[in-house]
Amino acid sequence: MATVVAKLGSSIVADDAGEVRTDVLATLCDEVAARHAAGDEVVVVTSGAIARGMRLMDLPVRPSAMEELQAASAVGQGKLYRHYDELLQARGVKSAQVLLTFFDMSARTHYLNARHTLRKLLDWRVVPVINENDTTTTDEISFGDNDFLAAQVAILIGADRLVLLTDIGGLYSADPRRDPSARLVEEVSDIEALDGFDIGVSTSPLGSGGMRSKVVAAEMATAAGIPVAIANGVERDEVARALAGEPAGTRFLPQRGRVSSFKLWLRYAKPARGRVTVDDGAEQALRERGTSLLPVGVVEVEGDFEAGDAVEVRCGGRPVGKGIVGYSASELRQIKGMKTEAVRKLLPRATEEAVHRDYFVLD
Repeated sequence: MATVVAKLGSSIVADDAGEVRTDVLATLCDEVAARHAAGDEVVVVTSGAIARGMRLMDLPVRPSAMEELQAASAVGQGKLYRHYDELLQARGVKSAQVLLTFFDMSARTHYLNARHTLRKLLDWRVVPVINENDTTTTDEISFGDNDFLAAQVAILIGADRLVLLTDIGGLYSADPRRDPSARLVEEVSDIEALDGFDIGVSTSPLGSGGMRSKVVAAEMATAAGIPVAIANGVERDEVARALAGEPAGTRFLPQRGRVSSFKLWLRYAKPARGRVTVDDGAEQALRERGTSLLPVGVVEVEGDFEAGDAVEVRCGGRPVGKGIVGYSASELRQIKGMKTEAVRKLLPRATEEAVHRDYFVLD
């Protein structure tokens, strides 16, 4: 049995006019039902609510104002899910609509609750159909694109593979729509090897992502040991192979040195509320010895944060990492540069570490 997360982009869920591509969704639901019958667990992450709402409201172009995007999503969300529900039900598969926000991933208790809910749905042999809750999200608290949401969901539930379905065959060395010499990259074992490629951010008029967001999502998931495929979502055979874990499109291999789900959550989902600048000695200790950050190594504190918030850690303008801070900004300003003994006298009940090593991830 395998747990598979399949993400559908706006370009394959809806056409340029915002009409749902029922044939594409029907093919996807055929293959989801086939995997379900084979004993696999499948989670669908879908885009397209805004596109559907735009069509229903006769909006000529994708709105740019947040309230208009939220309103369009509110109009389209339920109607889009109904397509999935009816198609899956006709194939004997139960489904459930799940709306998540960035806050659900950035707040640890919400993160764990989301995991428990999704796990129970899968135990019940229900296919969760997930989208971002655009109606209540904000510019500051948003996944930005459902590729990132899909990667976070895959990490959240410990998926065996993540499949990003798009309207082209995978990652190419250049944009195949503009460069006829562009070649398909069949396998990626090192994300850094893609630095010389022309990976664009352009997408359909209805979407918000592009190939770059898919590569970043692949980096996130493979860091958790989850293989990723970017494949053509409008070709039945390609969808079937990708969902079954067979070669399809571009395959991203799991990275060496698997990172814990907590540290991936911290790196990608927990927003930083401030910045802490450290001295060279503290940077070296964090990077080379994996120690905790003590107040004595802190030279500057920026922002207004509380204990338990995430902060960026920098040194000389260089990013070092991100961590959960043990002090509020005002407390840390009081004790920066102080040795542990002096900190204990000033704040006797406080923790010794500004950032504990278990709650820190290198950049």
